[in-house]
Parts: sequence; structure tokens; C-alpha cells
Amino acid sequence: MAKYSSVEKILEKKQVVNDKYEVQFFIDGTDVCEKYRVKGNDNKTYLLKLYNSSKLSRYSFTNEGLLEAEILRQIDHINIISLVESGEVVKNSQKYHFLIFDFISGETLHDKLKREGVFSPYSSVPMTLNILDAVAELHNHPRTVIHNNINMKNISLDYSKNSEKPILTGFNFARYIDSKSNSVDIEQLSPFYIAPELYNGVFTPQSDVFSLGALLYQMIFGIPPWYLELPEYQYSDDKFKTLLFDKRNEDLSFIMPDFEELDDEHLKETIVKALSIDVENRFKNIKEFNEALNRRVILEGGSTKKTKQVSTKAEVKQGDGFSAIAGMEELKTLLYNDVIKALNEQELYASYGVSIPNGMLLYGPPGCGKTFISERFAEEVGFNFVELKPSDIKSKYINATEENIGKIFKDAIDKAPSIIFIDEMDAVVPSREESDLHHMHAGPVNELLAQMSNCAEKGIFIIAATNRPEKIDPAILRTGRLDRIIYLPPPDYEARKAMFELYLKDRPIDLGLDYEPLAKLTNNFVSSDIKFIVDEASRFALKKKERITKEIVINAIENLQPSVSYKDLQKYERLRDELEDKQRGKQENKKPTIGF
Repeated sequence: MAKYSSVEKILEKKQVVNDKYEVQFFIDGTDVCEKYRVKGNDNKTYLLKLYNSSKLSRYSFTNEGLLEAEILRQIDHINIISLVESGEVVKNSQKYHFLIFDFISGETLHDKLKREGVFSPYSSVPMTLNILDAVAELHNHPRTVIHNNINMKNISLDYSKNSEKPILTGFNFARYIDSKSNSVDIEQLSPFYIAPELYNGVFTPQSDVFSLGALLYQMIFGIPPWYLELPEYQYSDDKFKTLLFDKRNEDLSFIMPDFEELDDEHLKETIVKALSIDVENRFKNIKEFNEALNRRVILEGGSTKKTKQVSTKAEVKQGDGFSAIAGMEELKTLLYNDVIKALNEQELYASYGVSIPNGMLLYGPPGCGKTFISERFAEEVGFNFVELKPSDIKSKYINATEENIGKIFKDAIDKAPSIIFIDEMDAVVPSREESDLHHMHAGPVNELLAQMSNCAEKGIFIIAATNRPEKIDPAILRTGRLDRIIYLPPPDYEARKAMFELYLKDRPIDLGLDYEPLAKLTNNFVSSDIKFIVDEASRFALKKKERITKEIVINAIENLQPSVSYKDLQKYERLRDELEDKQRGKQENKKPTIGF
């Protein structure tokens, strides 16, 4: 991709372009194109893009000037940047082409991601739908236009009207579909957004579909699909391309920065289809992609179906077990003594008349690693593992949800000993006492209660996770269903210190990096916050091409607020007290919180 220029800026402050636009300040630029904020004679603010004409491809021009200008003059859409005028200017015996746009008062998606972190699916999908509408305008043009350069930096957010309107920009590589193949210099594009066919010089509407799928993926997961962390200058190397092509043969990862997996199966299938390497399996056009995001079709395995079959495959989890959990020694000791030993030494426990635990509930603020700990538990105990999410069992068809639950438990019994991990327990078994609970939901709750009753006798152990334990049906928490209720607060000092060591150990850190001040500065930060801090520090050091120092990490900490507020933490502390009181008959001597 083009590098930021280190030479002196072409235009100077107060310089007037085309007798109309006075330069206010330089925004950013490369050795090919620079951007300036300018003020017009009408006292309005505009964006000026200045191209070094000698460094542009011949495919960037038409007989009338820049192809970008020609395309934008024909387009009028609320989510596409507005071209005001274009022209040429000569300075220092060099010719430059300039474009004047309406100024967008806001920031790019890339900037917002860096500032606030990942978008939720609930905000990223509507954002993507707005951009899809803009791209549809290009594709429906009488002479179809392919954008070719859709990425986080080319989506600007307009905040001028107290809203967050996405605006598609960056049309310098836009081409008509009948333009010459190989007319797009892919070395100038973001490699993780490039559709496979574009590497062969072919660009179609499906190429933009791929880029839009990559955009949606990065909004949710924070990194582009099939991301490889290499210095930017290596992205054009043939070795990198080989690595990228090999990486794209792997399944997409749907693990979010808080270690939780995206549980929306339809959204996952939509992203997979948009990012299909095989163009035959990709959405054929923007309309198909739009219908999938609006859930007008049901996707499963890349095809549309009337119903969805739940997967109940039980398999032994392979991995490092508890050794992969940084810190949290009291939790690991509790799980080992109270649960794992009982599961692995059932005959010994039975001889003492000690019942085998039926299941446990892990609850606490988002980002504290409930799913991560559950998976490490399954690795440690060595049982078959079945993961269950709300989207896996819910169905709009009468009795289908109950059937799905039955299939999951039958498969787990057949493969016993088994662990069933149930994520978002509050969504799977909401309290039947809630007045707004639909009568259709009561059946699934009753079915799951029946299946969970004394399931330890059938070789099944239940791990449930939730951020909202107060919303779970109280019957789930009685003896014989979930016997252990464990609070997972934000990690304590020792755990935070261990997490910084774990996340930084394979990165180019400064010799003698002291983890103690980092742990002291991150009180009340959850596990996902610490991972994000390390990633941000790594990105900063990568840009500077230097080692990760204590100062760089501290700067990343100072630019991030804990994702869980102090008010929310207090709420969880009150919930913990209430649940512990219920379990212990409101005894006065309360057991201390697990040492995070």
C-alpha cells in the first residue's frame, strides 16, 4: 500500500487553489495523494484531495480528467461523498489534479474502532446496510461501477446532524465494470479486503460484496478476516500473498475480543457467504447480501433452508487446560477440588455418600472470560464437550425448540461422560415468573429443567454462563441442577499481572519490562480490556517499528476506560451477595470472593 510521505507538503497554509479555496491545514496523505481542509469563498468548509498526476496510473484518467471525478459527478446518494468540483493546478513545474468535496464533520470507521473498540452486531449490521445501499447505487448505474477499495478508512461517519451517518469515500480505484482488466493497482489496496479474483485482475459486483463482508467482520471482531500481523511494508511481498492465500483456506474465527464466540448463527453464515473464496458460493449481488442481513432468508452452511438443524456433535476438547488461565488460582483450586475430583473419582465420592455435582453457573460482568474458563475446564477434565447457545436451540416452529434440546442431551448421554456448556443461560431459560414471557417459551424452559434434573447420574455435567443471573428461572438454581454458583469478577492484581505476561510473552517487548505497574494501573479492567490494551500497544509499537515498552503500554491504558463501569460492578457485588445468601441460608460468615 502507499506510504505516508515524509517530504514537505505540496500546499501551504493560506494558499488559495483555483481562486476559490484557501488551505486551512493538512489532514494526511501519501506520496500519491494529499488531503487538506480548505475554506471556500462562500465561507463553507470543504475537503481538497490533491493528486500527483505523474504518479497516477493511466487508468485513473479519462479524456476529461480524473475517472474518479467523472464517476462521482453521476452519483447522488445520501451515503456517498459529494463532489463539488475538480480541476488542475501546477506547482513547482509539476501538474496536480484536485477534487473538492463537501467536508464530512466526523471521523472514519477506522478511527472510531481505535477509539472505542469493536462495534456490537446490533450497531454494525445497520451501519453495513447503509453502506450496502450506497454500493447498490454504484452497481445499479447504467454503466456498473465497482468501488474496489471499500475498507474501514474509506467509510466516514458524519456527526454534523447529531447522528452517525456513514459516508462511502475513497473512489480513486473505482472502475466501470467494462474497464480493462488489471486496471486496478492492488498493491495500493488493503490486502485483507481484496477479493481473490481481484488478484487476477478481475473485478465485479461480487468483489465489492467480499470487501463489504470484510468490513462487517472487522467492525465486530476488531481485525480483518484471516488477519496476519506483519509490518505493512511486507504486504506487497509475494511471500505475504502466499501466506494470505493459505490463511484463507482456514475456517473463519468468530471469537470476539472478550473471548466470547459470536452466538448469532445466521449472522455468522451471512459473513461466511459474503467472504466465500469461491465466487460461486458468494452472494451474487448486493440485493442478496441485503436480504440476508435483514433476515428475509435463513442461511445455513451457505445455502437457504426452511428449517435449521441443530448440531449436537460432542467431542473431547484438546488444549492446555488450566495452565492456559493466567492467575485465578483460587478459582482453579475450587474447580479442581469441588468439581473435577468428584467427576474423575465418582466411586470414591459415592463410597462416602458425597453426591456428584450436577452442574455449575458462572456469572459476572461481560469480558471476564466465562466461556474461556469453561473451555479450559473441559480440556482439564478431558470429557466430551457440547457447546449450546440460544441460537442453537431456538426455533419459530412449535415444539422444535424442545426437540433440539432433547437431541443435544441424547447425544451427550450417548457420548458420556460429557460436558454441556450453555452460554447466555438467561436467554435459554428466562424466568417464567416474568410477566412478558411468551407462553411459547415456557415449554423449552420446562424441557431443559427436566433434562437437567440429576443429569450427573447419566454422565453429564452442565456448565452455564450468564451476565444476568437475576433473569434466570429460579428453578435452574436448585440442588440437582446447578449445584455450584460461582462469581467471576474482574481479575485481581496478581491475575492482571499474569495476563500481561501471558499476552506479551511472544511479542517484541522491551528487555526487563516491568508488569507490576501495568497491573496496578488496571484495577477493575476485565480480561478482554487487558487483551485490547496489549493489542493497541503492539499496533503502536509496530507503526514505530520499535519494541513494546512500559511507556507504550501505559499510554494505551490511559486511553482506555474499563468496559464495565463502577456502577455495574456494584450491581454485580449486590447480586453475588443475594445469591450467596440464598445458597447458604443467609449465614453471617460469608465465603470470600474468588481471588481474581
